[in-house]
Amino acid sequence: MATRKPAPPAYVCTECGWTTAKWVGRCAECQQWGTVQEQGTQTGILSRITPLAPSADRAARPITQITTEDAPRRTSGVGEFDRVLGGGIVPGAAILLSGEPGVGKSTLLLEVAAQAARSGRRVLYASAEESPAQVRLRAERTGALHDELYLASETDLATILGHIDEVAPQLVIVDSVQTVSSSLIDGAAGQPSQVREVAATLIRVAKERSLPIILVGHVTKDGTVAGPRVLEHLVDVVCHFEGDRQTSLRFIRALKNRFGPTDEVGCFEMTGDGISEVPDPSGLFLSQGETEPGTCVAISLEGRRALPVEVQALTINTTAPNPRRVVHGLDASRVAMVLAILERRAGIKTSTLDVYVSTVGGVRFTEPAADLAIAIAVAGSIQQISVPRTVAAVGELSLAGEIRPVTQSAQRRSEASRLGYEQVVDDRSKTLRAALTDVRARNTTRRVEADIPPF
Repeated sequence: MATRKPAPPAYVCTECGWTTAKWVGRCAECQQWGTVQEQGTQTGILSRITPLAPSADRAARPITQITTEDAPRRTSGVGEFDRVLGGGIVPGAAILLSGEPGVGKSTLLLEVAAQAARSGRRVLYASAEESPAQVRLRAERTGALHDELYLASETDLATILGHIDEVAPQLVIVDSVQTVSSSLIDGAAGQPSQVREVAATLIRVAKERSLPIILVGHVTKDGTVAGPRVLEHLVDVVCHFEGDRQTSLRFIRALKNRFGPTDEVGCFEMTGDGISEVPDPSGLFLSQGETEPGTCVAISLEGRRALPVEVQALTINTTAPNPRRVVHGLDASRVAMVLAILERRAGIKTSTLDVYVSTVGGVRFTEPAADLAIAIAVAGSIQQISVPRTVAAVGELSLAGEIRPVTQSAQRRSEASRLGYEQVVDDRSKTLRAALTDVRARNTTRRVEADIPPF
């Protein structure tokens, strides 16, 4: 009788879980190098498992008999953070907050911890990157001191679990998950196996004790969360904290949320006293001076929040064979496309001009809804026509020169009306040429710049 050959050993990617029959240096699924490791097969394991009868409260039931009551939420004390989470923190939720170094993740979470402590909840802040004295100095500067806020500087997972048993907190913050290690797993802190074990253990504690845990995550050069991809699958909520270091404005977005929507955005401002909420940032991205040629206001959509953003353009004659195109806060490829449409479809020559296009306040506005505002701003700069403060523009330009509708255009028009804009130039103008004619009709006065005398 022929003997059955044993199954070949399986190789598993520690990043995404992809399996293969033979070892390869690069994972075919996530394209990561050096993450495929051998994992011994366990044959016959199903025959050794004894089925267990589930308890009465965990028995399977028809889906129609399961109640649809929302999980109880508790506010974090920071309204913009609650907005992104869907109304508050759910007990037992595992929240991952990622962001660039120095963007303000620790400052934000220290404010969340302080607000929770002021509301009567005990909070444990486990910092694996800073000493308690360093965290205390930042808490003094931001006014986050409270007796119910406990600090611990630990990098060992078992010690952090011991602090949770001793303190019995109602909220745990671990900063960060990539710097915590478990003695049960080989390897240094930050390796995929360590991050996976630490996160899985903390999430299991959160579910068993209905204890919300917020984990801070590092990011890689391309902006993704460092560590195995399974980390984002394990947690309930993934938030990304972003902002430009040259400006004080910060945004927090939900990339994944099992308890609420993922289209909300929270707005914050970094100050010398810490971080503060910006519940109505509509005036942050508008210039305060007199209307000048080459400016146009567009209505941006950040999540469910519509914000007016001023687009500014400056054009200068040049004799260089390759005119300059300098763009800040906008998509450079879309700006180049808009300039080509202006010259081809509207008869406005841009190929002999240096063009500088920027947004006010350092905000990023990369959605197609900015196309029409860019075109009006550039045309106004070339023809020295200023757009009135009461006019806003929203629309996507096609290569044929047509104005296409954008997402949630009704909400954008409603927000523009609330902010005092009397006219919104959008897809109702049909073509770019018609939109430019409409804008000229609103203001027929052209400004002629005076010649600057030589030195």
